[in-house]
Amino acid sequence: MKIKLIMTGKTNVGWVESGIGLYAGRLKHYVNFSMVEIPDIRNTSSMSRELVKAREGDLQMKNIAPSDHVILLDEKGAEFTSAAWAAKLESRISHSSGDIVFIIGGAYGFSDSVYARADEKLSLSKMTFSHQMVRAIFLEQLYRAFTIMRGEPYHHE
Repeated sequence: MKIKLIMTGKTNVGWVESGIGLYAGRLKHYVNFSMVEIPDIRNTSSMSRELVKAREGDLQMKNIAPSDHVILLDEKGAEFTSAAWAAKLESRISHSSGDIVFIIGGAYGFSDSVYARADEKLSLSKMTFSHQMVRAIFLEQLYRAFTIMRGEPYHHE
């Protein structure tokens, strides 16, 4: 089983890049983990939001296999405490026959086709974060979940 994170658009904020590097490196001790960065769509000023989402969605869908369990990071998704999220992830890992793919959308969210393909939606907060910040926050929570599953002293309750 592998975990993949698909990120839409470039990461161009230094501290976000540092956070991504830190937690992606730590995750590799627990799971076969990879990241895919979907390039920014060019010349979007003349496109509608729906067209931008559709073009991003086409690129996202190319990185998903039919057997993958797809989880969108979406403001309308389920919310969990870190401990509950770790339990949910552990259950998903033990009952999943395919890989788990998380997708962080672009500034406008996801296309209808990506929503239709998703198996679950996960929200990190009721607050809205930039799609770049979500990358670092999510990777930290994914790392935290693995330390909770292993009973390691990273998470304190």
